[in-house]
Amino acid sequence: MKTTIFILTFLLAANNVFSQKKSHQIYNAKGKKVSYNKMIKTLAKQDIILFGELHNNPISHWLQYEVTSDLHKNRKLILGAEMFEADNQSFLNDYINKVITYEELDSLARLWRNYKTDYAPLVDFAKENNLPFVASNIPRRYANLVYKKGFGALDSLSTEEKSWIAPLPIPFDSELPTYQKILTDMGDHGSPELVQAQATKDATMAYFILTNYKEDFLFLHFNGAYHSDFYEGILWYLKKNKDDKMYATISTVSQKEVGKLQKENYGKADYIICVTDNMTKTY
Repeated sequence: MKTTIFILTFLLAANNVFSQKKSHQIYNAKGKKVSYNKMIKTLAKQDIILFGELHNNPISHWLQYEVTSDLHKNRKLILGAEMFEADNQSFLNDYINKVITYEELDSLARLWRNYKTDYAPLVDFAKENNLPFVASNIPRRYANLVYKKGFGALDSLSTEEKSWIAPLPIPFDSELPTYQKILTDMGDHGSPELVQAQATKDATMAYFILTNYKEDFLFLHFNGAYHSDFYEGILWYLKKNKDDKMYATISTVSQKEVGKLQKENYGKADYIICVTDNMTKTY
């Protein structure tokens, strides 16, 4: 009798688990379902990985931590992120090296508003495991300058200011589909300067990734998905400057149902994390 009750309890619990709506599913570029372990096995063989997130999506951030932790078991890692601007690198270094506290980092660096919930776990992982963490993004004020006046506005910056940006002049292909889509999506608010501002971010992140990359290490970079979707953005600049590395990309998308990847999301990245669109947000 006890055995029967145990089996029934187990079956009811299992049915409850499997009847719940699935939160996410991982796909490859062709829309085929892929297991997390298979993805990790492939990622571990790369030189540089671009992990594209939806900034307020908790599944993105949870998997970023899990991927980092699992890759660290077998590879020497360098971490980097769009969420930290290059002129804040010294503050980030001081925190990771335990020279300053979190409170001091928060007062000195321009931390994103969701830092505590979404990025602190990654930075603290680097701190606990003595890993480099690269502040890869262009300082926002210079991207805004390009948005207002175009690439030429960067020429008047000081030598120190230019050290926080990809070397000038920045190569630019305005015909890349993701850049063209910015103009389409923004409508009347779109402009050539807006696309150039996006390109300065992509080029700068690529520059600091390659500047800080070391042989036999795996560089894991966190960025908004749009900065690396469809193998453009950051990856376009990486390959333009260093085409002999093994690159992999991850994107995050949101759908009503995660059981089948929608065609418009095919080819966004090597691995696509499809998250249900009623997932809670971190902000």
